[in-house]
Amino acid sequence: MHAAHWQSLADTALAGDLLTREQARGVLSAPDDVLLDQLAAAYRVRRATWGNRVRLHFLLNAQSGLCPEDCHYCSQSKLSVAEIEKYPMLAQERILEAADRAAQLKAGTLCMVISGRTPGETVFGKVLDAVRAVRAKHDLRVCACLGLLTEEQAVRLRDAGVETVNHNLNTSANYTPEVVTTHSFDDRVRTVEAVKAAGLKTCSGGILGMGESDDDVIDLALSLRELDVKSVPVNFLIPVPGTSFAGVRALDPRQCLRILCLYRFLLPTQEIRISGGREVHLRSMQVMGLYPANSIFVGDYLTTQGQTAREDLRMIEDAGFVLEAPDGSTYTGDPFEGVPEAYPRAPLPLVEV
Repeated sequence: MHAAHWQSLADTALAGDLLTREQARGVLSAPDDVLLDQLAAAYRVRRATWGNRVRLHFLLNAQSGLCPEDCHYCSQSKLSVAEIEKYPMLAQERILEAADRAAQLKAGTLCMVISGRTPGETVFGKVLDAVRAVRAKHDLRVCACLGLLTEEQAVRLRDAGVETVNHNLNTSANYTPEVVTTHSFDDRVRTVEAVKAAGLKTCSGGILGMGESDDDVIDLALSLRELDVKSVPVNFLIPVPGTSFAGVRALDPRQCLRILCLYRFLLPTQEIRISGGREVHLRSMQVMGLYPANSIFVGDYLTTQGQTAREDLRMIEDAGFVLEAPDGSTYTGDPFEGVPEAYPRAPLPLVEV
């Protein structure tokens, strides 16, 4: 396939039209020797909406483990015997410390995540209080990931200052029963729809590399497009020892890049964020992911460590990309100011009792 073929897919995406199933499969099955042509075409689509800006998010695991769900990929699920820290809701003091660090690392968004199926009223109230405290102290967007939610809960989050709610579809409707049995694909769709109905921005993506087919990869993207999701985190499975998917090995760096290109073609104007598994699976080719994607997490993930913030910032700068400020403009200060050489790992949690 010549470069013109991939540019024709970019033309289709930029026109707002949908690739055919055959074209989408072709992106995922293309040989390695056309990967640069695919990336160039995907970058043209990315550039039309996002220019050369990179948006940074900071992830806070505000409640870890203790989850009744059986998601096979997750080290926090009830099936997992992975050795992770398990703790109830963090004290507001610790959440504010995380917000301080997010601001220090030039992140525009603090993503506050709690484990569990759905938050009880006591925990939900603490989340609302923490959001108000963060918004009063920092110019940070707040994204909340709290499990299954109703529209009424989403409205309360909006009123507290949350801008975006994350709830990943994770995989296709067809493959969901292979990944989890304690909730359905439709349960997740209903939460995304409740978030939309409340007037909040929707953040929903998936985990790739769980043994799904190419059609499942495509179907997930089409579901996200149909829901008009605004922000799409693309996770690559980290097969954590002790989880049900510990033995799954389905990805290499080039396939991850092909997936990111496909998602840019199918989701041309969305924020696409390279999320968990970036360092593990893209490895030395991480920066290439920024040609189709326009966002990354800076720092650590929920239960796994990322590379240092300085390494991320240097990677962005070396490739000629620029940081996006919280208001969507280009960040004009020194991105390295105040950022430590070694990323300070979080202290033991201080939790609410």
